[in-house]
Amino acid sequence: MDALELLLNRRSASRLITPAPSGDALDNIIHAGMRAPDHGALQPWRFFIIQDEGLSRFSAVLTQAAQQDRLDEEVIEKARQSPFRAPMIIAVIAHCEENPKVPQWEQVVSAGCAVHAMQMAAQAQGFNGIWRSGAWTHHNLVREAFGCRPQDEIVGFLYLGTPQLKASLTVTPLDTKKFVNYF
Repeated sequence: MDALELLLNRRSASRLITPAPSGDALDNIIHAGMRAPDHGALQPWRFFIIQDEGLSRFSAVLTQAAQQDRLDEEVIEKARQSPFRAPMIIAVIAHCEENPKVPQWEQVVSAGCAVHAMQMAAQAQGFNGIWRSGAWTHHNLVREAFGCRPQDEIVGFLYLGTPQLKASLTVTPLDTKKFVNYF
């Protein structure tokens, strides 16, 4: 699959099974993330690979966060089970530094670009994933579990694995008129 075909046919996959990327494939995914646009060469990202027993530890953190917030049992159970939707998760943290030329928002966007690049690298190698965010990215217990400082942001969780269902490679026509204007 060439690069343009990959970009035009990108689809998230939420039903993921083993195997997860490993070895050279995982190295390629991490290296792709590290090639994200990076004004000032700050490298404003940190990656936490969550797999095997790490999925159970992450489940415990989410469960504790849901219990701390006194959420109902259905939400607590959903939090407990969510890490097991894929054989691997990469948590991506925008590791932001004070910089007179590169504001925090730009560092967060750079980390977001890293997530996108990693998902594309996974898909190019026969894997896929889905980028999840939500309230857990802001929860103090979750932030603490990943060593976030006050200026850091959890950009999201990239769930990775082998797609259970094969996505169609047909380009769906997109109406660009809604999104494109000329100045």
